[in-house]
Amino acid sequence: MDSQDDLPLIDVLTFITDELLHTYRSCVGEIDKEKSITEFLERLDDDKSILKLKTINIEIKSDLDWFNVSRPLTLSELRGKIVILDFFTYCCINCMHVLPELHCLQERFPPESGLVIIGVHSPKFENERANSNILSAVLRYGVTHPIVNDFGSTLWQTLSIRCWPSLIVLSPAGLPLLLLMGEGHGKFLEKFVSVALSFFSRQGKIENFNLPLQISTNTDPASKLRFPAKIARSPKGRFGVCDAGNNRILVVSSRGLVQHIIGGHKAGLNDGTFSEARFKHPQGLTFLDENNLIVADTENHALRKISLIDGVVETLAGTGFQGCDRIGGNAGPQQPISSPWDVAVFRTRDMDMSFHLDERNVLEKTIVLISMAGTHQIWGYFPEGIIWWKFRKFDPLCCVSLIGNGLEENRNNSYPQNAAFAQPSGLSMSKDFLFVADSESSSIRKVSLVDGKVMPVVGGDRNPLNLFAFGDIDGKLYNAKLQHPLGVACHTIENKVFVADTYNHKIKVIDTEKNYVSTMAIVNQEGTPIVLNEPTGLCLDADESNILVADTNNHTIYIIDLITLKAKPFSLDFSQVTEEKLNEPQNVPLNRELASKKLSLHDSDINTITFNVSLLLPLQFTKEAPQKWIIQKISQFVDVTQFSGTLDNGMCNIQVKHKPRNRDTTNQIVIEFLLNLCEVKCCLIKRILVTIDINFNEKECKNRHDVNIQIDRSTLSIE
Repeated sequence: MDSQDDLPLIDVLTFITDELLHTYRSCVGEIDKEKSITEFLERLDDDKSILKLKTINIEIKSDLDWFNVSRPLTLSELRGKIVILDFFTYCCINCMHVLPELHCLQERFPPESGLVIIGVHSPKFENERANSNILSAVLRYGVTHPIVNDFGSTLWQTLSIRCWPSLIVLSPAGLPLLLLMGEGHGKFLEKFVSVALSFFSRQGKIENFNLPLQISTNTDPASKLRFPAKIARSPKGRFGVCDAGNNRILVVSSRGLVQHIIGGHKAGLNDGTFSEARFKHPQGLTFLDENNLIVADTENHALRKISLIDGVVETLAGTGFQGCDRIGGNAGPQQPISSPWDVAVFRTRDMDMSFHLDERNVLEKTIVLISMAGTHQIWGYFPEGIIWWKFRKFDPLCCVSLIGNGLEENRNNSYPQNAAFAQPSGLSMSKDFLFVADSESSSIRKVSLVDGKVMPVVGGDRNPLNLFAFGDIDGKLYNAKLQHPLGVACHTIENKVFVADTYNHKIKVIDTEKNYVSTMAIVNQEGTPIVLNEPTGLCLDADESNILVADTNNHTIYIIDLITLKAKPFSLDFSQVTEEKLNEPQNVPLNRELASKKLSLHDSDINTITFNVSLLLPLQFTKEAPQKWIIQKISQFVDVTQFSGTLDNGMCNIQVKHKPRNRDTTNQIVIEFLLNLCEVKCCLIKRILVTIDINFNEKECKNRHDVNIQIDRSTLSIE
């Protein structure tokens, strides 16, 4: 590979990473996968093709600001650690998808075990350079690993990084080992780190010192709102608020009296009563009618429904795990979705071509439109089923892609499946048009719901591939410039659309007849301009004379008079909400059925645990629906070869081994089963949380164990 001498560092790293990934993915068993990584590491000292990598000394500038540590870090002081550099920017949905994977890595391999994760914040937008805005994002997304604000993207440029997110893995000697671009590398990265820590530990190259970790906190305490997101209005004028930072939904009267709190401070995915229900950073919501809301439960990758009459929450779509499907079409709870960010309701007549004596009496059917930020598309959920565009039939309860091909572009088109969005994040209906805040293209666009045609409104660029056409310029169509807008609200009386121009910290208004946007000069009651901080949500009141604004990073909602442009806080009155509703729930979500079993495993061998899930009639596994398992918790000194998978005829195996340290430590594995089941007349989802308490015993010879789980509709047994 002499030709690599002239290649840039990033290309050499990309080449050896792709080579390893190809070998790794071609391996069938877990042992072979581990072997492929070990062989890769063994070649490092003698591989002449990576000599260029050995000449590079990667370091972080010394004058940068850090978060979650008490002092700045240098890579040279982290010799003896495997280091993962996560190049990210906090607006990027793909970067957000990586954060849970990094959190799982951090939980399993804390710094003292030999792994250090450092987020290198490399901003796309001007707004993302500011420490205060990064801190808000760190708090909003619960990031606990060290982060450095590389506001000038110095390290990005030095290494010629090409996209967000990009992960570079460094050896204990500081040698670049891998470059992983994009999301979805969590399982491989976990396996690589596990093998690499063992490999370098045997060579005595891993150091077990701690880091000066200190979780960053906001100096200004949040009110009873924490990072509020979208706001919606009911037909009679009350409001729903996504209290995203508190993982809950508030239903509020037109005067600010809090009537319902749905969910709690602790994140989770749980259906049930309002006090039992759990959400995870919900960003969008809308009223179906006066007593039913639809919620985009963003980080649960789920669509939820709240019934204010029944007092319950149910999941309409999504499995609780991030999906990558860009087509869809399955019944809601069986259809994986990806980071739904907002929702809107459209009603239309069924195009079934049947003869009707009076066409005016044909009932309209409901379509829930979803801005699917994770796949850059607009999806639909069909509660009743309908025949719609080009006489396409949509089955009842199905969740399916409608608009956008899944590419991250600012591409308008007369055909909905040929159009493309770039992280659509806000929706609002105006008659037969859906207005979309397309955040990563910094534009507002609209969709005709008569035929699916996608059209420009303001912002962005004529070149659909240019996602860097942002700024702060009032004007018409492409001459106007916005910066990462997240919210839109249509004025149904006038031809106006209000925009939360989030990263410009402004509210703007569009004249939709002229496609012209201008900035609203909003002042407080004394006439002084108000200073917003990343406003996200907008909602007009019942007579559309005032607009509510969720000033997200200031943890505040403003109400603005649209004639005087004077703003005042929209204060929330929690006095009639009982303390019982505010209490924290138990740690384990209530909709998960619990079971536990004790096992005695061989201390020095690889142990195989076989889980057998059997169903009592009339329950059956839903054909073609996923039956999944995932390890939710594992003790530090227990190792497994796989952390998630699917069941085959109700069965799955996991291989378990004891790490040879701290033999007196309590050992435990918590595994969750997500089962899609059906009866004669209905389908249901079962979530089962099984705790395996493990006793490792040198004298125990048996290394194969069966765990039998029997399920009917209301009971669970384990043996």
